[in-house]
Amino acid sequence: MIQSYKQKPELQETYDTLVIGSGMGGLATAAILAKEGQKVLVLERHYTPGGFTHIFKRRGYEWDVGIHYIGEVQRANSILRKLFDYVSDGKLKWADMGEVYDRIVIGDQHFDFVKGIKNFKKQMISYFPNEEQAIKEYVELVYKAVKTSRNYYASKAIPPFLNKILGRFLRKPFYKFSDKTTDEVLRSLTSNETLIKVLTGQYGDYGLPPKQSSFTMHASVARHYFDGGSFPVGGSSQIVKTIDPVIAASGGTILVNAEVEEVIIEKNTAVGVRMKDGRILYAKNIVSNAGLMTTYNSLLPTETVKKFQLKAQLRKVRPSVAHASLYIGLEGSPEELQLPKTNYWIYPDEGDHDTCVKRYIDDLSQPFPVVYLSFPSAKDPDWSNRYPGKSTIDIITLLPYDTFEKWSDSSWKKRGEAYEAFKEEMANRLLKELYKQLPHLEGKVNCYELSTPLTTQHFVNYSRGEIYGLDHSPSRFRQSFLVPRTPIKNFFLTGQDIVTAGVAGALFSGMLTATAITGKNVLKKLK
Repeated sequence: MIQSYKQKPELQETYDTLVIGSGMGGLATAAILAKEGQKVLVLERHYTPGGFTHIFKRRGYEWDVGIHYIGEVQRANSILRKLFDYVSDGKLKWADMGEVYDRIVIGDQHFDFVKGIKNFKKQMISYFPNEEQAIKEYVELVYKAVKTSRNYYASKAIPPFLNKILGRFLRKPFYKFSDKTTDEVLRSLTSNETLIKVLTGQYGDYGLPPKQSSFTMHASVARHYFDGGSFPVGGSSQIVKTIDPVIAASGGTILVNAEVEEVIIEKNTAVGVRMKDGRILYAKNIVSNAGLMTTYNSLLPTETVKKFQLKAQLRKVRPSVAHASLYIGLEGSPEELQLPKTNYWIYPDEGDHDTCVKRYIDDLSQPFPVVYLSFPSAKDPDWSNRYPGKSTIDIITLLPYDTFEKWSDSSWKKRGEAYEAFKEEMANRLLKELYKQLPHLEGKVNCYELSTPLTTQHFVNYSRGEIYGLDHSPSRFRQSFLVPRTPIKNFFLTGQDIVTAGVAGALFSGMLTATAITGKNVLKKLK
């Protein structure tokens, strides 16, 4: 396999396109452009490419940073599966997680999300026999909302003059669902608080509790997993490994330890980038996968930001939630430890999701509003070939960035004793939640490491350590500037900010950005 990402490859004088950031959106944009014959240079400021799709290794283990499960790749004819196959030349393989992909735990009760829409409805009705009508209507609304999204996202890629004529009609059906909060829609169907809490039990996948999130965002996540969940065979590092040769085949490269200082703008046109080490690289197109906030606050010249009033755009959106992730290494294989493939979403008994979040944000000693358990070593059939006799678990919860503001000027791994003590306390609280669900794991933990919003800030370059880029509130979907094209000629955006949260959203953004750059409909090329 050709492997192009290096620290010191031979760079060309000029490229067709430069992509800033090697997360899923940047990789997908680069791969699709490479398939159109473009020579693309992807610039990654860290020592490892992949953004939230990268892995890290420590003490003889490896952990996936951002990928915990992907939906809609089980069916070979789904658009998402076709897109993954297209950007990886069909080399990326998927392992099905089995019948139960998510388990919603509320106090001492649990509710399983089972794959297959008929099974899902049947299972939910068995838990809530008096709510059969509400459950059926809910599923119907999820499908209706998702159906309207295709035209909405298509409107983001069409040329501006067409958008003026057609855009309003393409977007209008979508707004009927996106303008409402998840809570509003659910309460129009049922008054059963437990049912609402269960059906919105995946809100951690997009970061906003029901009273704040757009129903469209909720619907796209719920629909995404109705056919079950999958995990990349060989771990999420396979995403970069399989996309990299596609970029390399057209003379492109993924360059690591390559931090961009500023995009060079001449006569309102992007012409290249100035690197942190002083080098200047030129290209016909520049694409930022660094997120809207970072791009406009840090990467563009001040005069350009002022001229196009880009700060006014930033005032209309908010960064998404920050999080903590506890990476755990255990002695024993996933089979020996009886680790499930199913994800656990654990919630307090008392209060709806929004109440639980507020209570915790106001006082971190209160119960966690959500604890997510993922078992990547059990999901990956290749794991035991690479790490025999070992297992890993990830535990994630919300953790506000403000808590860490006082350490924001410190360096990674050198943040001091108070910071380490806070992390240790948080890690122990999360371990207790794990042992409550799987008591037989107590005594089997070999090592653990907690990442905080400052870790995310350091590795992903999001200013407040946010996990999902921008908040997915109803107003976010009304912002006409969240599109691949910018007011600056030959300067484009990609990544989850222009579509929606997560790897699937970022992958779609790559398709939209490549379509905007080339004027070619990528969807038609998917086999």
